[in-house]
Amino acid sequence: MKTTLWEPVSTEKTKMEELTRIINNNHSQSINNYEKLHHYSINHIPEFWEEIWNYCEIVHSESYTQVVDDVKLMPGAKWFTGAKLNFAENLLRFRDDRIAIKFKSEDKSVRELTYLELFQEVEKVSNYLRDLGVQKGDRVVGFLPNVPEAVVAMLATSSLGAVWSSCSPDFGTNGVLDRFSQIEPKVIFSAYGYRYNGKHYDSLKKLNGVLKELPTVQKVILIDNHNSDEINPKFEFISYNEILDGNPKPIQFEQLPF
Repeated sequence: MKTTLWEPVSTEKTKMEELTRIINNNHSQSINNYEKLHHYSINHIPEFWEEIWNYCEIVHSESYTQVVDDVKLMPGAKWFTGAKLNFAENLLRFRDDRIAIKFKSEDKSVRELTYLELFQEVEKVSNYLRDLGVQKGDRVVGFLPNVPEAVVAMLATSSLGAVWSSCSPDFGTNGVLDRFSQIEPKVIFSAYGYRYNGKHYDSLKKLNGVLKELPTVQKVILIDNHNSDEINPKFEFISYNEILDGNPKPIQFEQLPF
């Protein structure tokens, strides 16, 4: 026997209901529940995803000439042919004081970043990576725990059209190399360590071993997320905080195919 635990009093103000009304108006439909919306989405694929593009107000420099080339080719279909845009630019479209990231560590400390603060931090890191010579198609990686700086590094990398990959610092050296060696990264972000279950774990010894097997890495950027005054890494690096001290030029979002 199934029992309903909860159901909304009204769905009229949800984004899904708003999108449904738009589809009904634009395509002479009478969709009034989720099942009908789902049925429409898989039977009118180009029309549905064109409405998603418009409804989400995708930031782009060039629009598409075709939504999808072959709806029967999954995977392998080409979407939004001709469009030029940047993933990071879309995620950083807001520049206000609403909270974008709220981070709480195991030691109970809390850090919040507004959309404006997030944008400003990404802008500085993006400029630094560009000055290093990172460009479209290059690979940048993160050997990082779940910290706000990991999000910033990913967005800064994406803003340049470069490729981001990451792995957790609790990976063993071989596990990290299995992931990173095949993509030959130019830059690596890392933290001094990470905290798990009340204990602090050092990342630098493993990172040193990783770097010995990654000759393509030109720069190591270290995030000082622990008291590291007495720690001396055995490799050259720049502190993440030094990057944030700079006065960046306006960010340039590399425009790429969808």
